[in-house]
Amino acid sequence: MAFRSLCASLLPSLRTTTEMVSAKALCYGNAKTAVLTRVSPAERHASVQLFGSDPEIMACAARQTAALPGVTAIDINMGCPTPKIVACGDGCALMRHPEKARAVIAAVVAAVDLPVTVKFRKGWDSAHVNCVEFAEAAEAAGAAALCVHGRTRAQLYSGRADRKCIAAVKRAVGIPVTANGDIDSPEAALRCRAATNADMYMVGRAAFGNPWLLAQIDSALRGLPPPPPPPVAERLETAREQFTQAAKDKGEKAACLEARRHLSWYLRGIPGAAYYRREASAVSTPEDISRLIARVTRDCGCDNG
Repeated sequence: MAFRSLCASLLPSLRTTTEMVSAKALCYGNAKTAVLTRVSPAERHASVQLFGSDPEIMACAARQTAALPGVTAIDINMGCPTPKIVACGDGCALMRHPEKARAVIAAVVAAVDLPVTVKFRKGWDSAHVNCVEFAEAAEAAGAAALCVHGRTRAQLYSGRADRKCIAAVKRAVGIPVTANGDIDSPEAALRCRAATNADMYMVGRAAFGNPWLLAQIDSALRGLPPPPPPPVAERLETAREQFTQAAKDKGEKAACLEARRHLSWYLRGIPGAAYYRREASAVSTPEDISRLIARVTRDCGCDNG
């Protein structure tokens, strides 16, 4: 939530989505799972991302999340390729059972008054590419919008995302389509738009440590010059702000462990980044983080910004 909040503060028009939330765990009252459904006031267009394959349980979870403050949509993840998810018949496994997926979508749509969106992939593997048929079934079940990741489940996150399959989905349905996969720069977003004519563009891993990328992409899509990247001092202060928010949200211990990864991402491209990342991987207190940020700021000659 801390990172999403930070991103939304930099780009108010941004649509954010929570981490994947297990519908089954939510319906069974798991407290840790419930925490994942919270959204911050900064997120003006926030959806809770649910996964599951039982229509009744998905409907139950959707009703719970739709009642939460700040939630403006329910997103169903039918594209997650993680082995432990698909092994339970959830995520991308539902692309192998379109009728079951359609029942899940219809149940969620009937359970809530919010828009229901569906995220899925190109298909299960290269021999089973069914994104167009799957999209048509999702639309018929009542989905308000779709998001297509241009890779198969077999690819996981390797190779390049296929833009042609996203374009085919866009031509086949009458509801908004979001393109996902390899959108890691303003130029990539413009190429994706030219290839797909999608309505929206989803950024995932590329934004880690670089929340300014979102505004850069947004500007490019609007035909405006993308704003320049911030100076090192601003990047590091943003990292500190993210940690501070995370500590308030989940406690210092959990926030410090999370900061090890996020600090490494914020340090990308800085001279001596490999050395600083080793230090970042060992931070365990807020003081460790402050000392590291101060050292990097000083070494880069940007004490005054």
